[in-house]
Amino acid sequence: MSNIFAIFDKIADEKIREAMRQGEFDDLPGKGKPLSLEDDSHLPQDIRLAHKILKNANCLPPELELRKEILSVEELLEGVKDTKEKYRQIKKLNYLIMKLNMTRRTSLTMEKNQVYFDKIVDKIDSKKKAD
Repeated sequence: MSNIFAIFDKIADEKIREAMRQGEFDDLPGKGKPLSLEDDSHLPQDIRLAHKILKNANCLPPELELRKEILSVEELLEGVKDTKEKYRQIKKLNYLIMKLNMTRRTSLTMEKNQVYFDKIVDKIDSKKKAD
């Protein structure tokens, strides 16, 4: 069986050399520049290809999608002035954080903390009083 692979390797090498002699690789994009290799050594060997395909298709794992949505809501919260709207967004944020914490299999110390409405309202009120 290994002889078959050796034969295919030899044929492939010869085809590549022939294409190089004919200049078929001269107009490739990025010619003369270093390759941009991604370090995927942190991923198990059996899921690396699937991860690369999903990444190229701009598909994130559910946990990362949740983190992205949490960041979006947190940024939105910074600009919300209305107390009722802020409360609604905090409820949404807490739900997303709870959902994220439930999907992960990590210790409780690694979980993201929920945002508590009363603490934020107190902070907003204290800022208003300071102004």
